Amino acid sequence: MSKKTQNWAVPLIAVLLGMLLGAVLMLAFGYNPLFAYNDLLYTAFGTVKNWGEIFRAMGPLILIALGFSIASRAGFFNVGLPGQALAGWTAAVWFALSFPDLPKPLSILCTLVIGLVAGGIAGAIPGYLRAYLGTSEVIVTIMMNYIILYTANAIVRGGIPRQLMRTSDASNAVSANASYQTQWLSALTDNSRMNLGIFFALIAVALVWFLMKKTTTGYEIRAVGLNANAAEYAGMSSKRVIVLSMVLSGALAGLGGTVEGLGTFQNVFIQGSSLSIGWDGMAVALLATNSPLGIPFAALLFAVLSIGKTGMVGVPSEVIDVVSAFIIFFVGANYMIRYLVRPRTKKVTAKGGKSA
Repeated sequence: MSKKTQNWAVPLIAVLLGMLLGAVLMLAFGYNPLFAYNDLLYTAFGTVKNWGEIFRAMGPLILIALGFSIASRAGFFNVGLPGQALAGWTAAVWFALSFPDLPKPLSILCTLVIGLVAGGIAGAIPGYLRAYLGTSEVIVTIMMNYIILYTANAIVRGGIPRQLMRTSDASNAVSANASYQTQWLSALTDNSRMNLGIFFALIAVALVWFLMKKTTTGYEIRAVGLNANAAEYAGMSSKRVIVLSMVLSGALAGLGGTVEGLGTFQNVFIQGSSLSIGWDGMAVALLATNSPLGIPFAALLFAVLSIGKTGMVGVPSEVIDVVSAFIIFFVGANYMIRYLVRPRTKKVTAKGGKSA
């Protein structure tokens, strides 16, 4: 099997193995996996509304996964995606609440830019520290998640004017002009929460693919990820590339949080922990092996599991969370799968003949 074939076959095999282990787990606890998976698929695809919910869930996952993929290509493990997404969410909703009467196109443009900038700043901090001080981006981004979480909660409790708050823990809903939900998408999908976020995400897929494959900047990001010293020797500024890749990563995560805030919830509220979409976006990128073109398909799988698990009769929805974890486990341990599907070379015997 060629390396190109392996790139799509390995994630597919990981999904199948994850589903298989999930079935074994269900059997161990007395559930029928065939009925459970049937309920999952029927719930996910059985109604137009749930189709809309799948596309709604895909938008933030794609954007955050794209952010993770850029950092990974530069050789960094950006664990700060939940915080960067929350930064974009909080800043964009705060702006939308403060300027409710802006025309919808202008309001959407402003919130998109604000979400990108807020996430980019949150990504720039660990990028700068890594580039110029040699700190571990993993440790810094983990700590940044907590800093942003508690800062965002403090803004909700005391920074946003009281007249814009519905309760002490949640803001008012943004105006229709600022919402990413539209009447035509709602009517098309039987009043689902599908919104413009999925279109922003697909545009971002095309832009990131072009950036990484067709531009000098993308080449430099990949070169630094492969060998920063060699990139420096070739005349590239590894420090600049490190900061730039983390800024882009954080900006895309911030945009994902903006889409979640203004597309799904349409307000901002106290968060008890880091945003789950940040971790799920990371899992999506890992499943897609950081390929921009593979990320939408991985996001589709996670969205289907997320929407479909609510309809499994008698089976705890946490079982599907375990299935997702199994899938990511096999993606992380892909060397085992690659070993099994590796090309078989023929050995040459001493007499010059060939043997299998």
